[in-house]
Amino acid sequence: MKIVIVSDAWHPQINGVVRVLGITRRELTALGHEVILITPDQFHQMPLPTYPDIKLALFPYYKLSKMLRELKPDALHVMTEGPLGWAARKYCRRNGYKFTSSWLSKFPEYASMRTGLPTAWFYKWLIRFHNQAAQTMVTTQTMVEAARTIGIRRVVLWQRGVELKNFRPIPSQVFADYPKPVMLYVGRIAPEKNLEAFLDLNLPGTKVLVGDGPDLAFLSKNYPDAVFTGAKTGDDLIEAYCGADVMVFPSKTDTFGLVNLEAMACGIPVAAYPVTGPKDIIGDAPVGATDENLAAAIKRALPMKSEDCIAHAKTFSWERSVQDFLANLMSFSEKQPHETKDVLTSSARRDQT
Repeated sequence: MKIVIVSDAWHPQINGVVRVLGITRRELTALGHEVILITPDQFHQMPLPTYPDIKLALFPYYKLSKMLRELKPDALHVMTEGPLGWAARKYCRRNGYKFTSSWLSKFPEYASMRTGLPTAWFYKWLIRFHNQAAQTMVTTQTMVEAARTIGIRRVVLWQRGVELKNFRPIPSQVFADYPKPVMLYVGRIAPEKNLEAFLDLNLPGTKVLVGDGPDLAFLSKNYPDAVFTGAKTGDDLIEAYCGADVMVFPSKTDTFGLVNLEAMACGIPVAAYPVTGPKDIIGDAPVGATDENLAAAIKRALPMKSEDCIAHAKTFSWERSVQDFLANLMSFSEKQPHETKDVLTSSARRDQT
């Protein structure tokens, strides 16, 4: 099957969407599928206001339309609701071409934080986007319920995995000189990650933050007792996980949080708020703690056993994740074999949402 995936997130960004895209393409290709990514680097770009490290495609519709006409994919998946995502949606709406989408981030909350506008305004925009899709894929059962509650009509599950060959326990002395316990955060250093809730905690030990982002200079200046390492990848990232005593995930706006699974695969328990993502990953397993009091969650998570964390991480596989993705695409293909295979320019449907 020829699968085209459209995403506004791609390298050099370092985030969960980019990781999911890369792994999904690799696994699908190994199964014999042809996977084509349409990403911002193929277009004229502009920096995202207030977040210049993120580049967005500038007026992508006509070039993207030409690409899709030439590619004639068997399935089209739209990963994000940015300029490329909206351009792909517009093309499909105008030409009667059906597509699937992903709801991967709580963009309305992010946008409200940055603009001061009501979250409800951005949810109207989000719902309109996804209700044009044949199916909208989300990462957890909690997100399935959340999507249906706000009015997204056709919602299916696309679970996530962890690369167990890479993320594994190894000896690490990277934080050996710091006072214990080492409380690690991995992710973007950005307002939506709620990092000050972590940094303000009065706890013994060392707070270590791994990642880059627009708040790095501000937070490193205002929290001199914390350690800011910048972004880490590959073996350096694995050593950071393995050198920690607990992974702290203070975000309240993520929909999953791959870093939590990566930490567990390295034998590190997770402390977080009881929100979408952490509560789905941790569940009732003795691999971490969620609490409205983040300090309490950290204290409860610290004594948890590495072997339990590793065993729990092994229940999340990318092989199963990719099978979820394919099943969602193929279930639709079976229902509408002609409409998913060809662009139906003679039966364009107007957007009623």
